[in-house]
Amino acid sequence: MTQPYANLGNLFNRLRQDCAAEWSAYTDHAFVRGLADGSLPEAAFRHYLGQDYLFLIHFARAYGLAAYKADDLDDIRAAAATISAIVDVEMALHVDYCAGWGLTEAEMRALPEDPACMAYTRYVLERGQAGDLLDLQIALAPCVIGYGEIGLRLAADPLTVRDGNPYAAWIEMYAGDDYQEVAQAAVVQLDRLAERRGGDARYDSLLKTFRDATRLESGFWQMGLDTAR
Repeated sequence: MTQPYANLGNLFNRLRQDCAAEWSAYTDHAFVRGLADGSLPEAAFRHYLGQDYLFLIHFARAYGLAAYKADDLDDIRAAAATISAIVDVEMALHVDYCAGWGLTEAEMRALPEDPACMAYTRYVLERGQAGDLLDLQIALAPCVIGYGEIGLRLAADPLTVRDGNPYAAWIEMYAGDDYQEVAQAAVVQLDRLAERRGGDARYDSLLKTFRDATRLESGFWQMGLDTAR
């Protein structure tokens, strides 16, 4: 299939092209391939799910920082809406989904944070604190947009196992219309922010942030695999 979101935004597509090796290592990671064919060890997925719960908490914090960094009312509203969506909707859905894997919210809340989770979430917050709203959104982009791309690709791939695949619902969630709207909006927002905040002149710095964040996302997948060994 063609690259998802190719016609939506110039900056994201340029970033993805200029760190193609890191992006491929992330979106075609062995963890992702295990989701596609159902071979991923359940212990790896359960560890990922628990850490993803902790990740969502820091994700909400990042959008709180985005509201603070915004100098436009529309950006403040968008950040506030995202915080509400994460805290009031997404986390509840995540908890319900995790219950099917034998994980309770109390158990996940009490988990020690894996170094891979710490590395990525703190990096995102640091980039937002040190830079501006564009720096923050670039650091978030591999997660927000990358999951959408992975979901679309796996859903469209005829080799993806549907029947009897315990991870089929995960794939459907990220390939679904609701999440695709989130990913597409993030692609468009990067161009809008770059136009207002001198993105072309800052491109080398933005590319470094995008590349680092993409590597940290790969580390989040690898975290699950390492746990199952």
